[in-house]
Amino acid sequence: MDRITIPAPADFHVHLRQGAMSELVTPHVALGGIKTAYVMPNLLPPITSTEQAMSYKKDLQKLAPETEFLMTLYLHENMLEEIEVQENGNATKVLRGVHEIRKASKAGVRGIKSYPRGVTTHSSTGIESYEPYYPVFKALEEEGMVLNLHGEVPSDDKENISVLNAEKHFLKHLRKLAADFPKLKIVLEHATTKEAVDCVKSLGDNVGCTITPHHLVLTIDAVPSQPFHFCKPIAKEPVDRRALLDAVASGHPRFFLGSDSAPHPIKSKVPKLPDTSIKSDSKHGDVEGDGPQPCAAGVYTSPVLLPLVAYILEKAGALDKLESFASINGRAFYGVPVDKNDRPVTLQRVKGKRVPAFYKGQQEGVDIVPFLAGEELGWEIVV
Repeated sequence: MDRITIPAPADFHVHLRQGAMSELVTPHVALGGIKTAYVMPNLLPPITSTEQAMSYKKDLQKLAPETEFLMTLYLHENMLEEIEVQENGNATKVLRGVHEIRKASKAGVRGIKSYPRGVTTHSSTGIESYEPYYPVFKALEEEGMVLNLHGEVPSDDKENISVLNAEKHFLKHLRKLAADFPKLKIVLEHATTKEAVDCVKSLGDNVGCTITPHHLVLTIDAVPSQPFHFCKPIAKEPVDRRALLDAVASGHPRFFLGSDSAPHPIKSKVPKLPDTSIKSDSKHGDVEGDGPQPCAAGVYTSPVLLPLVAYILEKAGALDKLESFASINGRAFYGVPVDKNDRPVTLQRVKGKRVPAFYKGQQEGVDIVPFLAGEELGWEIVV
């Protein structure tokens, strides 16, 4: 095939940030061939109210009016506060989270994202256990909204938990939530392990799973030498990558595209090193000052997303599954049909066209290196 046409691709996990960074990356969603984007709420401060979500959506639509944005809330400890609301002229006490879910559902917010505390970008206000939030999950279930789970647990030396096995340890929580809320739609986000794939397959139709393009390419061997490959959850072993590819190639209806495209400025991806230009009076040659800084977690794929997925699936012998993975499965799970005004997206083969080295924003310091920068994908979107 030299041309592929698929209906209205959707990305069910994308980070669009704030300020100058958002101005740069929000139009990139459409540039990458995506018509519908499910937007993550881990801003600063996090989006915990319907008003915040709708305000953010309005900002995004100004930047990219041709894209459909589906909004989410951040599962936050403030949702466990008891508040007083007026119902039929009477004052009633309810959990803030339950009240917020009712409001959010009426406003069209689609889901709520759970981040375990401290495991990824802007997750310092995440949660530590799930049971206290069961009334919130019940409200989600009743409103037909989705619970999106970052599927890791925090590292713990005593329990031998690290970034390499944090997802495996999380799966017991997924199984319990799926059992306790059999009618609640639950999405395990950005799966990275064979165990996660097998777990999702073993659960009911209410449990779906997003898979990122970069986890279909990377294994742990590619991460230590390249900060632009570092993400949370971190890429795992070849057997895990194979399981992810097999899930997509099988056309399983509960696995679908969620890029987890997460832009960070170059200065945040390349750890800050000490300034070696400072002179020292010490005879030992030592210099006081700040030491190296950590590398931000995130891989950026939005501007080349659909050509990237086609490139990956063709190499895996599963190019015929591009439509189900990028257009059909996720929309079916979320109940988001193709808008009648959305034209199909067509990809064509191309030679010599490379992924840009980086994208530069209008403001100094807003520059991003995309995944597989400098590589030829062999596909481009027909404009």
